[in-house]
Amino acid sequence: MFKGLMMTIKPESLLISFVAVSTGTAIASLYGPVHWARYGLTLIGMIFMQAGANVLNDYFDYKNEVDTSHVPGSFGTGGRAIGQNLLSPGLVLILGLLFYLFTLPIGIYLTVKVGLPILILGIIGFFVGFFYTGSPIGFKYYALGEPAVFLVWGPLMVSGAYYVQRGSFSVQPIFVSLPVGILVALILFANDIRDLASDTRARISTLATILKKEGAVKLYRFLVFASYGITLLLIAAGQLSLWGLITLVSLPLALRLIKQMQVAVPADADARTAQLNTVYGLLLVVSIVLQRLLS
Repeated sequence: MFKGLMMTIKPESLLISFVAVSTGTAIASLYGPVHWARYGLTLIGMIFMQAGANVLNDYFDYKNEVDTSHVPGSFGTGGRAIGQNLLSPGLVLILGLLFYLFTLPIGIYLTVKVGLPILILGIIGFFVGFFYTGSPIGFKYYALGEPAVFLVWGPLMVSGAYYVQRGSFSVQPIFVSLPVGILVALILFANDIRDLASDTRARISTLATILKKEGAVKLYRFLVFASYGITLLLIAAGQLSLWGLITLVSLPLALRLIKQMQVAVPADADARTAQLNTVYGLLLVVSIVLQRLLS
């Protein structure tokens, strides 16, 4: 059962939320002290929300017959927990809803302490996470999965973490969130490129099934380079300091990943893309912290 829980929660993927929340908090630290308790609660809340989305994604993919025992599991696992009979569909549904339930007291507390926008952002996050594959919407099944993920783990989560600290919004976290959001969306895109054949058989439309393999890989490559191009533009525009150039340390990893995707899409393409997002994101956070400490 433990193996099944790990397969459906995908703990490795939860670094995505850590990067987004830490980025927004780091930017907020440029303009005032960090409220560490609020940072911790925000991080825990977003991790619970992402875990809930991960679990419910497995449930709805199973119910919609998108994933079977023959479809590779996310993040390099051997398959899906339900498809391998490691967990029952009902248990997975309950687990996913419980994770969302755990976010409620955190969201209510932060709303009372900081403001109503926290509640609004939380509702949007729940809506996108639940209906990513949930009926009757299913963003993923209509080629809207990547834009939805970009929005939540990019502008919304980074800006939300900033708002928790400063009690106001700013355009800077929105701008800085763009490369972060793109790289997160590419994790889902890599997953869909890998699952192109099975998704086509299931008769669902993803960005990968529309573009086909060659077109999808080309777009993947373009968006990886776009992330670094946007980073350079942010530095030139003063939204990031010159310390932002530290993110280029992750470029060799990006180039190796692009080369691999062009040769043959690996079974753990999403996990490798997530690794790139983590390395880039941590370097981005470090660059902002250095700006704060050395300015």
